[in-house]
Amino acid sequence: MDSTIIIMLVVAYLLGSIPSGVWIGKIFYGKDIRQFGSGNMGTTNTFRVLGKKAGIIVLLVDMLKGTLAACQPYLFGSHINVLIIGCAAVIGHVFPLFARFRGGKAVATSAGILLAYSPLFFLVAWVIFLTTLYLSSMVSIASMVGMTLITLLSLFFFHDYILTLIALALTIFVFYRHKGNIVRIRSGQENLVPFGLVYKRHHQKK
Repeated sequence: MDSTIIIMLVVAYLLGSIPSGVWIGKIFYGKDIRQFGSGNMGTTNTFRVLGKKAGIIVLLVDMLKGTLAACQPYLFGSHINVLIIGCAAVIGHVFPLFARFRGGKAVATSAGILLAYSPLFFLVAWVIFLTTLYLSSMVSIASMVGMTLITLLSLFFFHDYILTLIALALTIFVFYRHKGNIVRIRSGQENLVPFGLVYKRHHQKK
């Protein structure tokens, strides 16, 4: 394997390993978010534990990790597919070197990779995610539905088979990482976001 590709993979993994939620929580709030809420270090738990401002920052940083990692082939003039390099950032986010290999669910980082690969497809993915989030009031459902539809769209509408294969692998992985959420959804105990349609109906009944 070319040494440049090895360097890009290592850099991508290290970028993905940056535990933004953990560091922001400890530095600015004196909290380790892994000890609160769902125990996850990702965007959703940051919103829940630290609030909207911290949540937005973590979302942007986690997306940026994927984008920067995936953009490396452009910078180095390499012909390797940016999605392949970006996947190393996903691995880093899920198994972060800087957080004892206990990471997040990689949805935001995956979105960042998609931004580097196809800004148009990234916008389509965001519309799908936000629409599903509004209808379901559940980030977990929006993440799983979003990944599934991206995979289907890449195959049947964009005819991008490399993206389809990687999106399928990431979709399976995202479903696996959300197995606890799936159990809570089936039992009606999943957390609802305060701006979704289901959330509004739920509180109107009360």
